[in-house]
Amino acid sequence: MTDDARIARANKRVALKLALVVVGMFGFGFAMWPLYIVLCDVTGLNGKTGQVGSDAVAAIKVDAARTVTVSFAGLATTGLPWEFRPLTKKLDVHPGQLTEVSYVVHNRSNETIVGQAIPSVAPSRSAEHFKKIECFCFTQQTLKPGETREMPVRFVVEPALAQDVKEITLSYTFFNTDKESASKYGGAAIEQSQGQHDHSQHQSGARAGG
Repeated sequence: MTDDARIARANKRVALKLALVVVGMFGFGFAMWPLYIVLCDVTGLNGKTGQVGSDAVAAIKVDAARTVTVSFAGLATTGLPWEFRPLTKKLDVHPGQLTEVSYVVHNRSNETIVGQAIPSVAPSRSAEHFKKIECFCFTQQTLKPGETREMPVRFVVEPALAQDVKEITLSYTFFNTDKESASKYGGAAIEQSQGQHDHSQHQSGARAGG
């Protein structure tokens, strides 16, 4: 096989993965939570991040000789009438460096709604080294009609991250927590048991890190 043919095959594989991600993003609003998990497993966007205490972060030595590019993404599902996006799309960080970015969310409806954000990191093998100190995903978010809120995320990429990982993507999917409300807007609510499980993972990670 020629070099051109190998490159063409590689590009085709990348294009297929991107197409799956795009299709999946549009389908989240209509899919139940188990389907979201399946899609994440297929695309590799299934890395669950952890929480760590500020004391543990202070003890991490910054690797100033290395740079990792972190990209940010956000999506509100169809059952949640919110606008949700990162204020920073991409940024370079040094492993061990404490970094803060913000997301903004706006409730477009005329009623109070409670949402839960679920984080994901790609590639998934980098998730265990992506630690959050502060995040809106640790708790449910309640927005009044027309309310806009800026929400910070403070994180650190651990120096133990594999040397061949040069780029990381942190993404959030926001779900409506109320089944009736989500159905009203043409979508599905997050399963409460799953949201509680993710939150307990954050808490246990904080205890381990602190």
